[in-house]
Amino acid sequence: MVTLIMKKLLPTSTAGSLPKPLWLAEPETLWSPWKLKNNELIEGKKDALRIALHSQQLAGIDIVSDGEQTRQHFVTTFIEHLNGVDFEKRKTVKIRDRYDASVPSVVGPVSRQKPVFVEDAKFLRSQTNQPIKWALPGPMTMIDTLYDDHYKSREKLAWEFAKILNQEAKELEAAGVDIIQFDEPAFNVFFDEVNDWGIACLERAIEGLKCETAVHICYGYGIKANTDWKKTLGNEWRQYEEAFPKLQQSNIDIISLECHNSHVPMDLLELVRGKKVMVGAIDVATNEIETPEEVAATLRKALQFVDTDKLYPCTNCGMAPLSREVANAKLNALSKGAEIVRKELLG
Repeated sequence: MVTLIMKKLLPTSTAGSLPKPLWLAEPETLWSPWKLKNNELIEGKKDALRIALHSQQLAGIDIVSDGEQTRQHFVTTFIEHLNGVDFEKRKTVKIRDRYDASVPSVVGPVSRQKPVFVEDAKFLRSQTNQPIKWALPGPMTMIDTLYDDHYKSREKLAWEFAKILNQEAKELEAAGVDIIQFDEPAFNVFFDEVNDWGIACLERAIEGLKCETAVHICYGYGIKANTDWKKTLGNEWRQYEEAFPKLQQSNIDIISLECHNSHVPMDLLELVRGKKVMVGAIDVATNEIETPEEVAATLRKALQFVDTDKLYPCTNCGMAPLSREVANAKLNALSKGAEIVRKELLG
């Protein structure tokens, strides 16, 4: 069943998060606190995961995810489960050179006591025969969300996280996950580090995996700190140019990026020719719903630089800060837009 769907032309997918139901967490808010506790929270997360899956299925999304319903935040929820990080000892750091945030401190050697998302992934696997994708934070984005009071070296800490991520990824693969995606928005900021050791760390995180692997590099959620930063980037956003040549040579299978309504020159995709590309054809920084034709136009442009059998229509980033109504309408537009281009290609 799974392989058949993967053979579908232009299989659609999301970058990751979907809005949470309002009975589970505060809507349209990042880092939103849970409204339930203990067993109720465990059951509530499962129900939310079922709803997120159902929303994707109703919209006709081909490669489905958990919508990140069981985690408060795409990075910190993973870190919370590790040894060596003190959430009480907080420091203010600048995240991705953009905005200040109060973050936990690394106080000793980091390690993983037990699987973090594996039970959730098994639950998602039990709910559907479709290919499933699971997102994990990438090593560089993890170190960017912490104050390091132990290793005193971004690179050393990133290598430690890469080993831990590899343990988790292997267990996710065993749980039936078809694509494991690493979220690395930091790749659009720390270019020297990306090329010096960031991509190598990512390859350590995927070592030994037989399932498909993806790296998601975006310009961030549609929050004010990110939209303000984007305004400073000028008419052409060429950040991808810095990391693409090395990523093209890497062992990562899929590169997921932001295209629709961004100032990314589409011809940069030529730099990763041969890789599968999740092309962001839905803008997550606006409540305006794309028309299927707008989605199709973005995909047609991308097809000049991405092989037909390697293009996966996707969202620019996660949709956690949007309302469920808007997110569902955007998923529908993504599906319908992909179908327009699919029909054109199949003649």
